[in-house]
Amino acid sequence: MDSKQTVSVISADIQHGVAILTMDNPPVNALGFQVRKGLQSHIVDALENDGVRAIVITSRLALFSGGADIAEFKTGTEAPMLPDVLQTIESASKPVIAVLSGAAFGGGLEVALACHYRITFKGNKVGLPEVNLGILPGAGGTQRLPRLVGVTKALDMIVSGKPKPVESLNGLFDLIVDDPASLDSATQHFVAELLSENRGPRPCSSLPVSIPHDEKEVFETYRAGIKKQARGFFAPEMCIQAVEASTLLPLSEGLQKEASLFMSCMKTPQARAQQHFFFAERAASHVNDYAKETPIREIKKVAVIGAGTMGGGIAMNFANAGIPVILLELKDEALQKGLGKIRENYEATARKGRLSAEDVELRMSAIHGTTEYADITDADLVIEAVFEQMAIKQQVFKTLDEVCKPGAILATNTSTLDINEIAKSTNRPQDVIGMHFFSPANVMKLLEVVKADKTASDVIKTAMMLAKRINKVAVLVGVCFGFVGNRMIEPYSREANRLLLEGATPEQIDKVLYDFGFPMGPFTMGDMAGLDIGYYVRQERQEDIAHDPSYCVVADKLVEMGRVGLKSGRGAYRYEEGNRQPINDPDVLTIAKEQAEALGIRQRTISDQEIIERCLFPLINEGAKILEEGIAAKSSDIDVIYVYGYGFPVYRGGPMQYADEIGLDKIYNAMVDYQTTLGEHGKTWFVPSTLLKKLAESGATFASLTPTSK
Repeated sequence: MDSKQTVSVISADIQHGVAILTMDNPPVNALGFQVRKGLQSHIVDALENDGVRAIVITSRLALFSGGADIAEFKTGTEAPMLPDVLQTIESASKPVIAVLSGAAFGGGLEVALACHYRITFKGNKVGLPEVNLGILPGAGGTQRLPRLVGVTKALDMIVSGKPKPVESLNGLFDLIVDDPASLDSATQHFVAELLSENRGPRPCSSLPVSIPHDEKEVFETYRAGIKKQARGFFAPEMCIQAVEASTLLPLSEGLQKEASLFMSCMKTPQARAQQHFFFAERAASHVNDYAKETPIREIKKVAVIGAGTMGGGIAMNFANAGIPVILLELKDEALQKGLGKIRENYEATARKGRLSAEDVELRMSAIHGTTEYADITDADLVIEAVFEQMAIKQQVFKTLDEVCKPGAILATNTSTLDINEIAKSTNRPQDVIGMHFFSPANVMKLLEVVKADKTASDVIKTAMMLAKRINKVAVLVGVCFGFVGNRMIEPYSREANRLLLEGATPEQIDKVLYDFGFPMGPFTMGDMAGLDIGYYVRQERQEDIAHDPSYCVVADKLVEMGRVGLKSGRGAYRYEEGNRQPINDPDVLTIAKEQAEALGIRQRTISDQEIIERCLFPLINEGAKILEEGIAAKSSDIDVIYVYGYGFPVYRGGPMQYADEIGLDKIYNAMVDYQTTLGEHGKTWFVPSTLLKKLAESGATFASLTPTSK
């Protein structure tokens, strides 16, 4: 007789001798305590029930399981632990079949791996993304997956953390049906056949590991291949060692080795940083500036003003999301050049196999060019991306105010200018907002959404929600010079330039910061972006920096000599035609020495540690001021901006998490020390913020602060 009962978020339905255990823990079937307890309880019941001949584990959701409940990393995990539940499955005396109704990630895939048979549908994806949290699969993934798909594919999945289509994983699934709708009937047929043929359990412990001809060479080759992208991370090497163990040890011993390596990962600052960032990215969308019920404005059509590199990149984001875009440039020659560059970008992506020729044409068809403001009157959102000068932007917004329909959102892509002043150029300041994209705008994930004093709450919410549609990570910030990202990068760049005057070389400074984890140092970054960009910003800020005659004086000199970076063949470095590799240029050291002598600055040997402290600690101190002023609501928002916008290493969690990790007292004491040892420069630029001082003295952290709203 069939029966049905429910324990927590797992239902058990016994049909014709088959116990069907169905997970139902929205939104992602996270394997928290209740799910683990339910699975364990029902599996034991099914094994003890003489009327049950097989067990099926599936999901009521359109997703099998997203994996572990990450919140338990902070609160602690209660027994039964997932490895124990999976051991119960693995050692079951009756066949256990996993039926994947959708994607399975992390612990979700490990549940399926512990089962004896697996069924899913074409187009489904599975993955083990734990490396992105600074850890490795800790419930048998590193030991069972190699036994099912071989060492090479297992390494690729586990070390990259990237999901894979099920069709590419030969050996993992016993049956792959055409579509999800076919799963139920296919499962019934599969189980009936399994039982009629008396096929019993098939645990991974009975399976050999498929080893290439020279296993040592495979692992060493793999290590060499990921060396660059894995630099600074701890978990990738532990993942490799765990998979390596699967080739040397029986499953039971391999699981013990995996558990040991897992705990090694969990104790590292990298794991703390990466898990912090996991939560930080999700927390960025939780803001206090609008109510949950606040409506959003419908965005069906977007206009972008300016067809340069930034404007074209912004337009691509909307075309990629299927939102029609009007690209406006006043001169047809500039417009055609911009449209040509967009096509060039899409075709380059197609050549890499990431887009089809049809995709290129579809996206290009979503972008239309114009030289007339009259053609954008029906746009729901207009994003200005013209030259970074206040007078020019104010004129654009004055025109937009005249031509755009009521209710249209008017956004500026300014990276430093006062949006309140821009908004005053219109009669609708409530509709004005900052949408600061990062270059290249079609690639970089970050979007700083900048609320001005009079920006309406529904405009803020619309911008934040729209970011998700165009695959951006949005962080809401307030108005000040440079907002969060560029305001904080200013002391970083300033100190790098000052260190050059004091005797460090561009290559030394760049190497120290590259070794810290940045993709490139400040001088390489400046050359790539163009030194003229910073020069024009400094020209706009003369009132703020004129009191320091040493302020970026070498960078200014280089620009005035026509050395604006890669595009001119010379900047802080020199470049050969067609080659982006920087070459050291002794002329720059001569210029720095001459400028230092003129300013009375004595050059000396600068230690690597001083470079780290001088460049990063003022940046962190500026972040503290930003929190004090309410420009950013929480320190984790700053971390998201710096990881996604400026290449701050995710394995350090962002600048504020890094500061918390090493101790705010260390930051504060160093700031005080440099304030006294660097003379007038120290007195001017190394004053600790009130917040940094308060937290350092109390032993608190940035993360402990209550989120603010301004």
